[in-house]
Amino acid sequence: MRHIIRQCIVDCDIHRQDQADRRRARMSRQNLEGFIGSHRQQPGDVVAEEIRLAVVGAGLIGRCHVDAINATTGATLACIVDPSPKGRSFADTCGVNWFASVTAMFAASQIDGAILATPSQMHADGALVCIKNRCPVLVEKPLCTTVPEAENLVRHASRADIPVLTGHHRRHGAILKQAKALIDGGTLGTVTAFQGTCWFYKPDEYFDVTWRSQPGGGPVFINLIHDIDTMLYLFGDVSSVQAITSNRIRGSAVEDTAAILLRFASGVLGTVTVSDTTVSPWSWEMTSGENPVYPATTQTCYLIGGTQAALSVPDLTLWRHDGPPSWLSPVQRQTIAVDDMDPLEAQIRQFVAVIRGEEPPLVSAEDGLRTLRVVQAIAQSGATGETVTFS
Repeated sequence: MRHIIRQCIVDCDIHRQDQADRRRARMSRQNLEGFIGSHRQQPGDVVAEEIRLAVVGAGLIGRCHVDAINATTGATLACIVDPSPKGRSFADTCGVNWFASVTAMFAASQIDGAILATPSQMHADGALVCIKNRCPVLVEKPLCTTVPEAENLVRHASRADIPVLTGHHRRHGAILKQAKALIDGGTLGTVTAFQGTCWFYKPDEYFDVTWRSQPGGGPVFINLIHDIDTMLYLFGDVSSVQAITSNRIRGSAVEDTAAILLRFASGVLGTVTVSDTTVSPWSWEMTSGENPVYPATTQTCYLIGGTQAALSVPDLTLWRHDGPPSWLSPVQRQTIAVDDMDPLEAQIRQFVAVIRGEEPPLVSAEDGLRTLRVVQAIAQSGATGETVTFS
């Protein structure tokens, strides 16, 4: 299995052939059965053999998306959108068209979908241009930098009936899908508690990119947002948040460490800590193997407890008593095996299926908005010291 994030090395030497005319799938907000029924291909429909995708932003994550597209049957890289000389050079290397802006791309090119891998502050405007041009779009996390921006984007997408997806790629991986299946299937009994650890040490040169140490940066917004989305996926909506933050080590305008308490509407209680100044093996990146650019460890970063069993993730180790639950009874250990699946490739495959009208988004704009609301609440609570409650 090809590991996209580790390599981010784009094999773009194959020139793409011209494709059939564009078909844009119009998404409904119905359930899966209704969605597929209302978007099923009709006789005479013209469907491109390969879905033509534009990548907007030629930075690290944009190049990872290009690699994922090239590894995915049914998808082809149509163009690169990036105003920088490096972006233009990258497009030349890939053998595809280059555009300086999304507006210029739509004026001159036909595509079936766009992936926004631009700086976060550009997500809202770029996605709105895609919606205006009736183009399905996958927006890297965060969906937007503020909740009002994200709410506006969700409204526009709904009114135009254009699919907008959020790039929380972990949901597409086999590990979280298996963990959710165990929880939803009742293997753990009633889930009572969650404990998450997101610790790593970022070297000084990481902060040569100025925005990473300014408001809108920091490990809560850059890194923990993925873990928050994971918790929402596994446990449902959050009802309240309380956070403590510190910038004691680096002294930047944003936190370098945070501790958070979460109460979920389902009754689950959660604790999670994040720090980008702590040497440790305990983060998703270093334990899941899904992002092998980071040295893999045999540790875990999530603990999920229930009335019948407990589960550690991402190693998917299940712990339960031999007989009726009792702390006096022996505890048995079982490791659940999953397929080796690259979540970025899986995300592209799903995006293609959405564009073709075969599936609804796995991670919608609404999902991205829900995650952003919790992250903003963490920032608010950390600044005020007060608990933030969701109505």
